[in-house]
Amino acid sequence: MHDEKASRRILILSTFGMALAFTVWASLSPLANQFQTLYDLTATQKSVLVAVPVLLGSIMRVPIGILADRFGGRKVFTLLLLFTIIPLIGVGLSSSYGSLLFWAFFLGVAGASFAVSITFVSKWTPSDKQGTALGINGLGNFGTALAGFTLPSIAIYFGLQWAFFGLIIPVIVMAALIWFWTPETPKSGEKKTMLGALSVLKFKNSWVLSLFYFVTFGAFVAFGIYLPILLMDLYSLSAVDAGMRAAGFVVIATIARPLGGYLGDKVGAGKVLTFVFSGIVLGALVISFGMASIIVMTIACLVVAAVTGIGNGAVFKLVPDLFPKATGAVTGIVGAAGGLGGFFPPILLGSIKDVTGTYMIGFLGLALLSVVCFIINKRQFDHSKKTTFVEARL
Repeated sequence: MHDEKASRRILILSTFGMALAFTVWASLSPLANQFQTLYDLTATQKSVLVAVPVLLGSIMRVPIGILADRFGGRKVFTLLLLFTIIPLIGVGLSSSYGSLLFWAFFLGVAGASFAVSITFVSKWTPSDKQGTALGINGLGNFGTALAGFTLPSIAIYFGLQWAFFGLIIPVIVMAALIWFWTPETPKSGEKKTMLGALSVLKFKNSWVLSLFYFVTFGAFVAFGIYLPILLMDLYSLSAVDAGMRAAGFVVIATIARPLGGYLGDKVGAGKVLTFVFSGIVLGALVISFGMASIIVMTIACLVVAAVTGIGNGAVFKLVPDLFPKATGAVTGIVGAAGGLGGFFPPILLGSIKDVTGTYMIGFLGLALLSVVCFIINKRQFDHSKKTTFVEARL
């Protein structure tokens, strides 16, 4: 199965495919201010609009990952990309907040590309190189930043609807490249039902990895989505300035992800995650007490960006190690947890700000949750380079 040329081609196309899908997934966030003006939205309505695609993208990672295990990455990835054309057209043609919200929900399917891409790459990569390969594959997260860099300009020069219509042709091209230029994953011989695939939930490590990714990837998504709103509120920055700073956060976190996978291969994912959760605690505490200063806030956000990116790569070094025969199912479950970790904080931060007048409690909550993860990781994974597939049933 581990044909070197096929593995390389799958890694490249799958990474670019995920980047494009993530651009679709994150397409509403950088345009939220335009929609707010167009439909006279409240701050809460705007927050819900950018969070809704995250919700479906998170939930769909579970069945999509299982389908990728069962039918192969090539088929599932191609069909997923082609499906995203429907909500792209729907969003472009929307003329009310209600219809926009409806299509935004289905736009979230693009976020499930993560589960397909990770499964596809891991099945074609030798175990001793999976951390590095999956870390590189995680560069597909850059699509979130790509949306911020490109779509506002397209909306200004060609009209708001063309920010969505313009993505359709690249999606079709990418679907064709994956269909015609990648081999299908060989059949494993064992066909599990959806319920059977979900049986991995009886293992403790499924829940532990989900918690870890809820924090690391959740923080990545939440910061990427909510940071522009936060910066404009705290420092009265322009939408363009705040958007570029948020895109910078995404770029740093995305670039750091392969480093997490590489270090997971070399020194062990458990040791890497000890460093990661320590860094998140530090960054969250500094943000909590130092957000009055944009310089302190910037430095702390850069620290969080780097360590969450490294953490994302390290967590997914553990997934195929612990679940070699159910990588797709566990990838979907863990990926869903990470997506949900990005869905709740923006809404929670907005609510906390409305009630208390400050964002402090939200970031203190992130620090506390990271301390919990630090303790669990020290007990369970930070003890040796290699983690064997030994599970404790719940």
